[in-house]
Amino acid sequence: MNDTLLALLDLTFDKRSWHGANLMSAIRGVRVKQAKRSVGGRKTIWEQVLHAAYWKNVVITKISGESTWERKGSNWVKMPRPGNEKQWKEDVKMLRGLQRRLREGVKGRGGKLSEKEVWLLQGAAFHDIYHAGQIKLLRRMMK
Repeated sequence: MNDTLLALLDLTFDKRSWHGANLMSAIRGVRVKQAKRSVGGRKTIWEQVLHAAYWKNVVITKISGESTWERKGSNWVKMPRPGNEKQWKEDVKMLRGLQRRLREGVKGRGGKLSEKEVWLLQGAAFHDIYHAGQIKLLRRMMK
């Protein structure tokens, strides 16, 4: 079961899959100007990334009991100000780090996950795909 969950987490985050864009491919090539641009009052790409990161941390906390979230706010976390290229890259790096911690948490359980934990992990994967779609839509709307 853990191998299947890890594969699901990978496919929806950064591994090649048949369905198209996963979360990391959706933000590949996004620069800060595009990341912080709102279209029609919608959440920005940067806000989508922070939202995905926040909820990965929630799942990590539920599974491991340890949170490393250092940002203010929850759910829809505000972008840092002034919002420069360095900050954008750091937030993408944070997202990658949280994905790594999530995978490590699954591996560390050695197949011993409760039904609720499996449900949370599946939800985390589907959440990534949902927001990958939102980001791809935003990118298309910006053209």
